[in-house]
Amino acid sequence: MQVTAFASAARTATPTAVTLAAHRATSIAVVIDCTASSSTPSVVFTVAGVDTLSGKAYTLLASAAITGTGTTVLQIGPGLPVTTNVSANAPIPDSIRISPVHGDADSITYSVGVHIIR
Repeated sequence: MQVTAFASAARTATPTAVTLAAHRATSIAVVIDCTASSSTPSVVFTVAGVDTLSGKAYTLLASAAITGTGTTVLQIGPGLPVTTNVSANAPIPDSIRISPVHGDADSITYSVGVHIIR
C-alpha cells in the first residue's frame, strides 16, 4: 500500500509532521522526491515511531540533509542493513510520523510517499 505523506509543493518552512497508520507492516520505504530548489535549501526528514499509550515519538531513521533535486529512499524493517541516513533494522510500530525540518527559508519542492509493506 502506498500513501502520500506530503503532496508535491514548493516549501520554505517546516510543515506540520504527518502521522500514518502502519499497523501490521513488515517494512516501510519513504520516497522523498525533490524536483526543484532555489539557492541553498536544506531539509532533514525524520521517520519516527509513535507510542500509542503516551503519544510520544521516537526516531527510527533520519535522512542526511537534502539540499537539491533528486530522489532519496529511506527504508526501515527487521533484517534490513543498518546504514546511517539510509536504512534501519527495526520493527515497524502501529503508527509512524514523518517530520521534515527545514534548515532555512530557501524554497525546495518535494513530495513524500510512503510504501507500507505488509
